[in-house]
Amino acid sequence: MILSASQLRALRQRNDEELRKGDYVKQGYPADTIQDLLQTIEAVKSEKKKWKKVAQERGETLKKMSNIMDKYNQGRNRE
Repeated sequence: MILSASQLRALRQRNDEELRKGDYVKQGYPADTIQDLLQTIEAVKSEKKKWKKVAQERGETLKKMSNIMDKYNQGRNRE
């Protein structure tokens, strides 16, 4: 199941309300467990952004290397 940003926001708000209630919470998943899961989701999002940036930089570097090799090969073919 994939949650949208608004669903995550609603879940976080509902969970915060459960945490404020303290000992009077309803049955179900412990609010602390849900809080840990939400923090994990945020950590995964930041890792995804980091690796996306790394992949973009890698692509740019490979493109530059390819251009350099093309120029080098064109120079060799002229000789």
